[in-house]
Amino acid sequence: MEKEAIKKEFSAQIAVFAKSLGAFIALDGEWTIKGFIDIFRNIYTISADTKVISKILELHLFPHFLSFADTIGYRIELASHQNWYPDLTFIKKHNEAIKFAVDLKTTYLLDDYPGFCNGFTLGSHGEYFINRDSTKNIQYPYNQYSGHFCLGIIYSRANLSEISETRSYSIDELKEIPSVISNFTFFAVEKWKIASDKRGSGNTANIGSIQNVNDILAGNGIFAKAGEEIFDNYWANYGKLQVVTDDGNRKALTSFEEYIKYRSLPVEIMNPRPSKRKAK
Repeated sequence: MEKEAIKKEFSAQIAVFAKSLGAFIALDGEWTIKGFIDIFRNIYTISADTKVISKILELHLFPHFLSFADTIGYRIELASHQNWYPDLTFIKKHNEAIKFAVDLKTTYLLDDYPGFCNGFTLGSHGEYFINRDSTKNIQYPYNQYSGHFCLGIIYSRANLSEISETRSYSIDELKEIPSVISNFTFFAVEKWKIASDKRGSGNTANIGSIQNVNDILAGNGIFAKAGEEIFDNYWANYGKLQVVTDDGNRKALTSFEEYIKYRSLPVEIMNPRPSKRKAK
């Protein structure tokens, strides 16, 4: 089976799997994880910190990832070190040359901007992204992967006034403990399809995602029309190429509009940006 056909098959399989995950972690839309328990049967509520929530979600879902991988003929290899890319490497059991990178990403809906989420990062555009044979901070060299996927979770956060991180509950009060998150939406898509042309985390070399939820679910990012090759080239040159501004000065390339002009590409390859966020 050719590479593109294999990727297409895996893409369809993981997309269906992602949509099934809500049944494993939510009841009536509420997260079934309520807190931490100690040996004295005291339960402590979960912090609203997004990093804490993200890690617990990963642990909660991991057995289902293992089962899914086995069902479709793959095994899963975890990143050997913290902060290495990707979170999960899917390796074909009968042909280990076939590998897929799957990063688990979580983000929350923005209450003041209906239809938008806080977004997430899609991996580095640094050494391993530029030098595709590099083994720095990556499980296998980038070019050994047949595809790079984001399996994402978008959720609503509870009203923080309803959550007390200092209170403990008895096991008999389990149903009284409020869930810190709810209303889950799961998706799986190739990361380039939901990428923006901006960094996702300040000055670090991380690719940012778009934030419009409908566009995320449709894989309708800035590069969706242009294709993966142009996405790769843009991010490999982000902040490195020098472009001339309208006033004749030079600056580092930091937008897809600048890239299109620099490469003399047709403007039609740029997907229209989603409407600007409007506060309630």
